[in-house]
Amino acid sequence: MGLFSKKSGKWIKKEHLFSRDEYECSCCHAVFRSPSKTCPKCKASMRGSSTDPRWVDTLEMLDAIFDD
Repeated sequence: MGLFSKKSGKWIKKEHLFSRDEYECSCCHAVFRSPSKTCPKCKASMRGSSTDPRWVDTLEMLDAIFDD
């Protein structure tokens, strides 16, 4: 790694059904409530995002419980 090389990553948006969305850094996997240009923990420069819809898992669990 060079002296001036910088880490870059992306935000992984975790969508929830009954709670606030979370944003996970793809480099250090720290979780935050809102995205920013750099990760507050590892200082990686963020270059985009992706979505992980966790609410789908919640709906599947509720369907299994209520037998729908």
